Amino acid sequence: MKDNIGIGSRVQHDKYGKGVVINVRSDVYVITFIDSGYKEIPVAEPLDVLDEMVPDTDMVSAYEVEQTLKKLLQRWSDISETVPLGDKWKNGKMILQPANSGLSSKEIPIDQFFNKIVLVRDRIRVMEQRINSSNLDNEEKVNLQQYITRIYGSLTTFNILFKYKEDQFVGEKGT
Repeated sequence: MKDNIGIGSRVQHDKYGKGVVINVRSDVYVITFIDSGYKEIPVAEPLDVLDEMVPDTDMVSAYEVEQTLKKLLQRWSDISETVPLGDKWKNGKMILQPANSGLSSKEIPIDQFFNKIVLVRDRIRVMEQRINSSNLDNEEKVNLQQYITRIYGSLTTFNILFKYKEDQFVGEKGT
């Protein structure tokens, strides 16, 4: 690991351009790049340091604190989060073409469709929280939890729409 790259360092990457280090782990730098967004860059990969921030001895980043708080709020509240749509889909449309050529196709703005998918995900999470905090016995909770996991698995088709991997649906293989 390079000694002069800490959280807050401004860097230049050959492929991704200029960015700011938002987390440092033993094997990767987590960097938000101006033009290409969030990337994890292996520490062995070359980076030019434009403005160094010497690493702090406390290795908990603001990003990790934010993610922890976000998970706590999601778990214990009905508040839905703002989830970004992947850039390539913005202002796009979804076209549903029936097999019967005598019927007309239906166009739906992909932003509307995406928002519905996010609402479904948020409502499943709330249902999961309510099940976990209910008076059901543990066996019933586990059985219902398995159904929820399968629902998430069924929705993984829509992961292509999400901008960030951590917002995606995860089924049984991801647990």
